[in-house]
Amino acid sequence: MSNRPSILIADDHDLAREGLRALIERSGAYAVVAEACSGEEALALAAEHQPDLALLDIRYAGGGIDGFAAARNLSETQPQTGVILITMHDSPAYLRAGIAAGARGFLAKDASREEVLAALAQVAAGGVAFPPDLMRRAVSDDGRSAVLASLDRLTPREREVLGALAGGSTNKEIALVLGISPGTVKAHVERLIGKLGVRDRTQAAILATRHGMGRTG
Repeated sequence: MSNRPSILIADDHDLAREGLRALIERSGAYAVVAEACSGEEALALAAEHQPDLALLDIRYAGGGIDGFAAARNLSETQPQTGVILITMHDSPAYLRAGIAAGARGFLAKDASREEVLAALAQVAAGGVAFPPDLMRRAVSDDGRSAVLASLDRLTPREREVLGALAGGSTNKEIALVLGISPGTVKAHVERLIGKLGVRDRTQAAILATRHGMGRTG
């Protein structure tokens, strides 16, 4: 049995699905276990195959369940499946909706091979993969003073961890850079999430990126 992360691809365009599958399989790093052409089919196949990753288009011909609804369902019923939304729209509103639905990654349909594989690797490792420029545009200035106050409450170590989260690093990667254990990183993450008043590490990373922390490339 393969130890490669398993992937479900959902897109209503045959050529798009086939192109993604070919790109992914050529990498040799992943196993595509199912393909769907609608949100409903994606959820049914996800329940059957329990994939590690799900690449979901946002809009499907004929209406029905869209990518946002499918992502929300998977985040609630199969949280071990990392959802990456794919779209032709470079839209901050779409990114905000995707994050609210529980997606851990966001890709444009014209993304390069390197960008696609980097996003898959990041999410498969437990991180997030959102385009930094788009993420900054997606975050409004509302509540800026409160956010700055919450950032000031962080310890120096918590700020280091938060900056690494903003750069898309996983707990293991942060641990290696800072010379601490992954368990200690996890504890720091849990504490800074509480101090910042955000829902999860993804929201913390977005907030940090908005305020200039982490990598920008």
